[in-house]
Amino acid sequence: MRLPPSELAQALGHCRGSFRSAAVFSLFINLLMLMPSIYMMQVYDRVLGSNSTSTLLMLTLLAVVLFVLLGALEWVRSQILVRVSTRFDLLLNERLYRVMFRQALVSGGKSSTQPLGDLLVLRQFLTGNGLFAFFDAPWLPIYVALLFLFHPAFGVVALVSALVLLMLAIWNERATHDDLEQANRVSVENGNSTARNLRNAEVIHALGMLPDLLARWQEKQQRLILLQAIASDKAGLISALSKTYRVTVQSLVLGLGAWLAIDKQISPGLMIGGSILLGRALAPIDLMIGSWKQFLGARTAYARLNALLADFPAEPERMPLPAPQGVLRAEQAVVVPPGAKVAALKGLSFQIAAGTFVALIGASASGKSTLARALLGIWPVVSGAIRLDGADVGQLQRSLIGPHIGYLPQDIELFDGTIADNIARFGTVDAERVVLAARAAGVHELILQLPNGYDTELGGTGGVLSAGQRQRVGLARALYGDPVVVILDEPNSNLDDVGEQALAQALFGLKQRGCTVIVITHRVGILGLVDRVMVLHDGVLLMDGPRDEVLAKLNQRPAQVGQS
Repeated sequence: MRLPPSELAQALGHCRGSFRSAAVFSLFINLLMLMPSIYMMQVYDRVLGSNSTSTLLMLTLLAVVLFVLLGALEWVRSQILVRVSTRFDLLLNERLYRVMFRQALVSGGKSSTQPLGDLLVLRQFLTGNGLFAFFDAPWLPIYVALLFLFHPAFGVVALVSALVLLMLAIWNERATHDDLEQANRVSVENGNSTARNLRNAEVIHALGMLPDLLARWQEKQQRLILLQAIASDKAGLISALSKTYRVTVQSLVLGLGAWLAIDKQISPGLMIGGSILLGRALAPIDLMIGSWKQFLGARTAYARLNALLADFPAEPERMPLPAPQGVLRAEQAVVVPPGAKVAALKGLSFQIAAGTFVALIGASASGKSTLARALLGIWPVVSGAIRLDGADVGQLQRSLIGPHIGYLPQDIELFDGTIADNIARFGTVDAERVVLAARAAGVHELILQLPNGYDTELGGTGGVLSAGQRQRVGLARALYGDPVVVILDEPNSNLDDVGEQALAQALFGLKQRGCTVIVITHRVGILGLVDRVMVLHDGVLLMDGPRDEVLAKLNQRPAQVGQS
């Protein structure tokens, strides 16, 4: 049974017409590449034999016109491949961008931008000289056949030379493949590790960890350099042998032609033309050897992207559902965090009615944040189900359900852009709704005190804002657009007294509006607002019920259930 083509193969298939056009241009380019040999033959055999300057002038003018045409065709072919690479990128970049985020979700944020780097490697190969060699290489048999027509000895030399260069190309592949593969893996690992370290620069600086981390980086970097040097040494040796052989045999065939001309077997023009044609015949193979490293890099990038896209198939289009009411239900839900082997949630079952205000409490590592992520569809369930208004949250279309959800994670991340952009979730900034969300979060006055107010530019870590201010802006983002479900994970962990009061007012507003709210907390002040308390212990729902009833039970058994 024939397997369907991969997404990368399909993307290249969409560019098939352009590749055919490039091949047609290669046909005429290689025909015109015969001109130097023909010109030399005509000059030696016709011009010198007749001493005719007019013939020389006409031949030269014709040759110049054809050489200009050759240059134009080369330029058009390169432009075709530039547009192929652009189209290839446009067909895949959005898909890869989405896949990187899906990979980050299932890996606990350990994804990297490597897929986009791999796409860039493929684009560069599609526009590089290495690909031209693959277009020109099929002309080798034609050039060899022409050399046989010049004289069988020329043909034999060309055939033997082509076989020698092909063997050098195969040797180059086998000699450098493993080293370059390992070097590429080490490079990716080192890059990802460095990116993670840079995100934690403050901790590294404060604890004096830089020398030790630098030593580890240098160890990996030295291994990378060694592997690349070994591969480059081998490739350099083979490339030097290839060029040396090609230059030598091209000169020797000139000597062979001279011997044949002296023996009256060929004309002097064929002697020069044969040497030039042999060089043209062998040039694509020599170019392939020289650009083999780029070819291997492109092949490795292609394989990585193929595997990544196969691991994360395109999500099917789903029928839009009505706006949710806010009913949450867990059905024997089992959740294993990314990278873990043990379930953090073990068969949870409960239902939260729309408009209910729930406090989720429990000891550290009891599964509270895991449950929050599962309720949002960030981490999938291994078995059972998590549902929003009866629909599996993992199957909901995020772009449609997202505006109805508010989420404040424990670790606040703001993004490059203005404060208004961050609050509006980087959609179209509705100034009125942005201000309403900021007022609801109690951060409006604070924003106005900044130099540029809502237009203040933020970096990925919040820029000019303190941790507490970032948390309050994150709360405004969660409240933007009047969501029907709001999940807050330790929303007051970085707040001062003023921030606590603003948070309490925001929660009261959500309660008044009838929003379904789940807040992970251990602050008594927030517990006074909730309707229901759920207690997790080691991934199991230990207690669940009305606030006063559950708190009374907790007071009777404080040693058994710690609160975080």
